[in-house]
This record gives sequence, structure tokens and C-alpha cells, in this order.
Amino acid sequence: MAAHADGLNENQKTALAEFVAGRPMGSLAGGDASATANACASAEPIKGSTAQFARWNGWSPDQTNSRFQPLAAAGLTAQQVPRLKLKWAFGFPGATSVWTQPTVVDGRLFASSNAGFVYSLSAKTGCVHWAYKAETGVRTPVVVQAVSGVPNVRFGAFFGDMHGNVYGVDADTGKLLWRRRVEEHPLARITGGIQLWNGRLLVPVASFEETSANSESYQCCTFRGSIVALDAKSGEQIWKTFTISQEPQPTKKSAAGVQLYGPAGGAVWNTPTIDPQRGELYIGTGNAYTAPAPVTTGAVMAIDLETGRILWSHQVVANDAWVIGCGRFDRQRTDHCPDRDLQNEFYFDVDMAASPILRRLADGRRVLITAGEAGLVNALDPALKGEVVWKADLGEIVIPKAVTAGESQRGIGFGGAADDRTVYFPLERREGGLVALSLENGKAVWAVPGEKPADDTRGGQPAPGAQQSAATTIDGVVFSGSGDGTLRAYSTTNGQVLWRFETARKFETVNRVPGQGGAIGGPGVTVADGMVFTGSGYGRLGAAPGNVLLAFGIE
Repeated sequence: MAAHADGLNENQKTALAEFVAGRPMGSLAGGDASATANACASAEPIKGSTAQFARWNGWSPDQTNSRFQPLAAAGLTAQQVPRLKLKWAFGFPGATSVWTQPTVVDGRLFASSNAGFVYSLSAKTGCVHWAYKAETGVRTPVVVQAVSGVPNVRFGAFFGDMHGNVYGVDADTGKLLWRRRVEEHPLARITGGIQLWNGRLLVPVASFEETSANSESYQCCTFRGSIVALDAKSGEQIWKTFTISQEPQPTKKSAAGVQLYGPAGGAVWNTPTIDPQRGELYIGTGNAYTAPAPVTTGAVMAIDLETGRILWSHQVVANDAWVIGCGRFDRQRTDHCPDRDLQNEFYFDVDMAASPILRRLADGRRVLITAGEAGLVNALDPALKGEVVWKADLGEIVIPKAVTAGESQRGIGFGGAADDRTVYFPLERREGGLVALSLENGKAVWAVPGEKPADDTRGGQPAPGAQQSAATTIDGVVFSGSGDGTLRAYSTTNGQVLWRFETARKFETVNRVPGQGGAIGGPGVTVADGMVFTGSGYGRLGAAPGNVLLAFGIE
């Protein structure tokens, strides 16, 4: 990071270090104290099997990333949702951003923040079973799986951090089993959820290298997104597949005489989707960092679960070669851009950030619903190597087509949720909104605008009204949070708001840590056993920070 710190004063260096680390200076101090302050009176081990007791394990309660929770596991009906009340709040000590959504297994809740601690809590009361200190901030949801062959360990809890490390800890005690760095690039990070399959952990790898072009001395760019398969028992790598097959090579020199490289980019920001019927996994990839953009960037890819071999790729957004300072409206240093003549004139930094959703239609066909920040939704046929079944452009439904200087046409952030007939997408644009599309043909079932927040004057992205976080659905209800900290529950019938709760305020917490809510972004809510859980304080990209986990239930 020497190139980035050159010429900065101490305050600026601190700010840079906190940005890269994903947490404030000194945030680790005192984290263990929360466990002592509100330790659970008893610590019964997890019972049975995760398949039997898991209520929400990782990014979605299923491997197809539908984010749909059936009634038996949700324990909550549409009629009961308007009666939801806050049951408890937990304060993450030292945190300035709550990035992850809770996992719920056998009454235990696993959650984390950018302060670097992962907690096992009681889902019912918020008391603490254990706290584990990771090397840096943890953004991924925790996944829990039975492990064999490890003495005195029955279940492992697995997660990744913002330095590219994956951890396996004892789910009952929080004791470290192993740690594995899956990518040596200094700006690599794991933001998407880890997926489980047949004793393997499938890890998506992303980076913030696209921010590095702000420094004229940085040798842009060498990172390539990847999926890494690890043995859940030992953490040993089984295979690793890059989204860009060609290794970066020297290309040209910048005006400052710095050697530049390419191709690069294709970060995987989302959770892989598992197709056990075909033995495949599906991912969305991010923009390229260098031009020309490889065809596997801004794309949907299918990978063989057993070998890691790429089976097919479908590019949704072509020519999206972007790094900070080189977009359509922000080319301050064109001499340092990867190749300004090949910059796309409309799209920039519109990753396929949402996890693909695999659903079965009424006639038995299966479709892979993919979406990204350009507002484009595609239904692909996985049996026909990603052949397009239907397309939907949210710009033709609710997003204005006009884009003014300095403003990106944001569509879909961290993804939607789908039941048997409909897929629901929150809108990342400034004013928010929610759209329901038919799984059968992509036609709009309904679309509702966002509710303009009281304070809509703050700049930045996401805006207060933006509904950037992933949707969650149960029978009859879709949950979606927004940048102003409002959590809403919508009717799946017509989009009517059934319930709302303002989280951007102070809270009294069960662990006596000062609690402050803020923006809701990134991950969505978890619904399990009659309770709804959400983090509040997605302090990224100018959004309001915070440090609380909130639990709601019926009176």
C-alpha cells in the first residue's frame, strides 16, 4: 500500500488503513467483553444434523439462493407480520458497519460485523455462546455443517474475511479448527457467502483493486476473480477456478512511466448457486478492470462442482472495463486508464452482483434468474448452456432511462428473492422501489415506487431511499431494507406495505454495548422460527454507519 500512502498525513493514512482493513483502528479491543457481559447461562451443543435443525444456513435457506423461507421454517404468516415487535437488540462492540445476515441453526444465531468478531448467540434472547476474533472484518454469512474425523468436534462454522482468509471453527465452542488464505493478491477479499456441497466449501473471491487507479503509481491491474473449493474438514484446497483464464501480462506504460497489466477483474461478489441435479454451480461476475473486457466479465458462469471446469459463460454486460477515475463521468486521469478508447460509453461498474436464483417452472423446466446493477434481468436455461429464456429491463418498468453526469443507472444491488411463481427485486436507484416479475415470462406482475425518506438531501451512493440490500420472502410477504434504515414488509399480491420499522436510531442492547442503527444494505433479513432478524448500519459508500443486530417477533 506504499503507493497509496505516499504524500498522505497521519490522519489520511489512518483513514486509508481503516478503509482497506474494513474496520476502525482499535476496533478489536473489548470485543470479548460482550460475551462476558451477556454470556448464556447454559451452552447446549447443537443437536441432530444441520439438515434437520438448520432454519437459515448462510445466504439463503436453500442452495438455489431463492431466499424463500417456507412456512414450516419461517413460523410466521402474512397475517402475523403487522404484529412484529422488537424483541432484543445486540450491539457489536467497536463496529461501524454491519455487513452480514444471521445464520440460524438449532436455536443458535451466528453473526458478525466489520469489527472482526464472529458471534454465536441465542436466537431467542441474544445471549452470547462464544465470540471468535478473526484477522479482520467479516462480511460473509456463517455456514454450519457437520464434520467427521475431527476429535470432539461435531459441527463446523465457516466464514471468510476481508483479507481473503477462510476460517473453520467449532460451531459449539468457537475454537479454531483451521484457517486458509485462498488468494494472495493483497486487495483480495471475500464478500459473497460461502456455499456448502458434499463436504466442500465453495468460496467466491472478490477485490477492491478497481479502486487503485486513483493512484498514478499503482501498477493496474492484476487481480482475477475466482471460485475456490476447500475441504470442510481440513481447509485444504481441492480446486481453484479463475473467472478470467489468461494470467495478467504487461501491456503498456502510463504517462507517469508505470507499467500496467491486464487482463484483470471479474470479481465474484455473490454467493454461488448450487445445481445438484446437474452437478454445477452458477455465479455472476463483476466488471473488468482492464480493456478490452474479457467475455467472462459482467457475465453468468457455470462451473463443474467436481472439477472446477468452466462449462459455459453468458455475458450480460459487455465492455464494462472500469476502475475509479476511468468511468464515463469521472475520467480525471485518462492517461492512467486501462485503455480509455475502449471504455464503454454507457455502462460502468455494473457488476452482476446478485446471486443467481434457480427455480422450477410449472411445466417442469428450470430457469436461472440473473440480475445486476445495470437493471437487466435474464432467465437462462441451465440445461442449454445458458440460453436465454426471457429478458426484462427494469429501465422499461420503473427506472428512468435518462442518466445525468455523475449519476449511475443503478438497478439491482445484492439480489432478489423468489417463490414458486414470482421473483422480487428491490431497486438500488436513489428513490428505491420494488418490482415483481413473473418467473414464467419476465412480465411485471406489479411495481411499487420507493417511499421518499424525510432526509433525501444527502449525496453519495447509496442514497437514503435506495433499496440495496437483498430481498427475503416468505409466504405472502417480501422483506426489504433501505438506505435510510427503514425495514419494510410488502404484500406479494400487490406490493402494499404491511409493516415498517425505523432502525436508524439508538437502541438499548442486551449486551450493554451502546447501540446505533443506520443504513440497511448488502445482505437481507433472516426469517426463522417466528422471528425476523436484520442488521442495521451498512456504513459503506457514504451510507449511515451503525452497529446493531435487531430481532423481531410476535407479541
